[in-house]
Amino acid sequence: MTIPSARGTVLVVDDVAENITVLAGILRGFHRVIFASSGAAALDLVRQQSVDLILLDVMMPEMSGHEVCRRLKADILTREIPVIFVTTLGEAADEASGLELGAVDYIHKPCHAAIVRLRVQVHIERHNQKLALESRVRERTRELEDTRREIVRRLGRAAEYRDNETGMHVVRMSKTSQLLARAAGVSEMQADLLLNAATMHDIGKIGIPDRVLLKPGCLDGEEWELMKTHARVGAEIIGNHDSELLQMARTVALTHHEKWDGSGYPQGLAGEAIPLEGRIVAIADDFDALTSERPYKGAWSTAAAVDYMRQQKRVSFDPHLLDLFLARIPECEKIRTQYADGGVEFRSP
Repeated sequence: MTIPSARGTVLVVDDVAENITVLAGILRGFHRVIFASSGAAALDLVRQQSVDLILLDVMMPEMSGHEVCRRLKADILTREIPVIFVTTLGEAADEASGLELGAVDYIHKPCHAAIVRLRVQVHIERHNQKLALESRVRERTRELEDTRREIVRRLGRAAEYRDNETGMHVVRMSKTSQLLARAAGVSEMQADLLLNAATMHDIGKIGIPDRVLLKPGCLDGEEWELMKTHARVGAEIIGNHDSELLQMARTVALTHHEKWDGSGYPQGLAGEAIPLEGRIVAIADDFDALTSERPYKGAWSTAAAVDYMRQQKRVSFDPHLLDLFLARIPECEKIRTQYADGGVEFRSP
């Protein structure tokens, strides 16, 4: 059988120099071979350079091969490296215990050159195939998630186009929500989720009649009650899903009009009973709404909007989050400039 040359790096671990020499001689020319004469040295080596497979002696002083394998499999950085035990132990129980620790194979001493080469090649190829498959799965998962985020963003903008000529409000407030989430200590991953989930905050406006949504003036009592239904309608449109992104989008749609003092809608939640993402989006959404032109009002200046929001501290807004937001007004202004109405198209990260 022909074995291709230089296929991967093999680490040979044995406390007997002669055994290392034998295995290195068998594999050299077919694979890159490195070696360690103790378990501790082997553990150090695999953290310093890439290894594709380990040939591991079982009976070694200070740290046995079984203990080395146990530590390799317990470490996220090394657990995927295939381990083949090379040993004089010939009992079935010995082989079973090694395989239970995570080894992929067992070779008995004295080693037959063709068997060693064949088994090393097979397991390196399997390992490479596994890595390639995992890479394809990750790429496909990323593509699906990107598609989902793009759909979410487009639906959010579709709702905004009904009462905003360019739909850029949804872009600005979602970027501001991400900014505030980071300031509040939210993880980068969760802040990125909020960036996309926030775009769906007003999706329920799809269910509001134009005579109410586009009315160029104050709403009467009946119209206002109809307008307030958009929070529940939005939550119903998004529905319940396993997707963390859609779960967060539903929470945002349902709770971004709740107020710190409990006077908001639709549930009348108060204080920290309002989910954090809802409290964050409430601030980002109100700031951009105040400083943007709407059918029923002109755009406020930043100073006027800030003064109003300060008055709403502990009324509409979480006081801690509001302080974090107000400290970042210059960054919010940069977002407003970059994503001004009619400006550059926004794409999710």
